[in-house]
Amino acid sequence: MGVATEFRQFISRGNVIDLAVGVIIGASFGKIVTALVDQIIMPPIGLILGKVDFSELKYVLVQANEATETAEVAIGYGAFINTIIQFIIVAFAVFMLVKLVNSARRKEAAAPEPAEPPPPTPSEALLIEIRDLLAAQKAAAASAPAAKAASAPRSAPAAPAKAVTAKTASAKPAPKPAAKKPAK
Repeated sequence: MGVATEFRQFISRGNVIDLAVGVIIGASFGKIVTALVDQIIMPPIGLILGKVDFSELKYVLVQANEATETAEVAIGYGAFINTIIQFIIVAFAVFMLVKLVNSARRKEAAAPEPAEPPPPTPSEALLIEIRDLLAAQKAAAASAPAAKAASAPRSAPAAPAKAVTAKTASAKPAPKPAAKKPAK
């Protein structure tokens, strides 16, 4: 199997395609959440806290110096706060999605399963037994000639079957005479 064939089979599996769709949707969802946090949620929070832009909040370690051409070194905790809020929104959205899927699975599991068929009636059970006996007799009859031919010596003729006549088939032993009770 060539590499191209294996790669095509790998790509065409449902899980890989589902994963690719999930990554694409996730990236788009991430952009939407970033815009939501940066443009809609944080400006009112910054206004309430005294006209603060959270994305610009930082702790400066080293000031920029134009004379020595050094850049500013700062810890941008405002951007970190924005990222935490974005994470909370994404985690909540994923939680709601998982909760929705789990509730659908619970409803599916709680749905009544199809009832088992009722047990066969006595006449059906008798017919099933007869069918099985006939099938067993047919199988035994089909395998008997082959087994007989394999076990019989080739030089000895087969013994003739005893003929069943009407007299021998219906012959029953005579019933015994009933003993008389002694008179008192």
